[in-house]
Amino acid sequence: MTGRTLVAGVGNVFLRDDAFGVEVVRLLGEQPRDDGAQIRDFGIRGVHLAYELLDVELPDPASLTNPVIDAHSLTPDSIFALLVSLGGRPGRSLLVACEPADVSAGMGLTDQVAQALPHAVRAVEEILAQASLDEQNAGTPGP
Repeated sequence: MTGRTLVAGVGNVFLRDDAFGVEVVRLLGEQPRDDGAQIRDFGIRGVHLAYELLDVELPDPASLTNPVIDAHSLTPDSIFALLVSLGGRPGRSLLVACEPADVSAGMGLTDQVAQALPHAVRAVEEILAQASLDEQNAGTPGP
């Protein structure tokens, strides 16, 4: 792939089903990759994800005089809003998610959400395979 593909897992492992994205990238990371995709666990570090999407280095925390945003409450739309406010323009973005059954304090996914993991992993793999195929076809001359 000539464009950069980032699969970012987000969520809080201490709030039960909120860890779904983290678990998806953990499972994806266990498999060998030949599609050039970067599989990264961002957990609750939404600000780091925004900087990663900007493809820049994080600023030195000592240089910041005010908090940028509450990192624990960043939703995907907040991350993209932060990205735009920092001068970035998100490319094609797809979201694979699962409705949580329980986000109370505790570790471990509920059975219902754990059963969705293989489906989410397969969905991401299909998206990556299609993106790779699309890129290969874009480089092939037409009839």
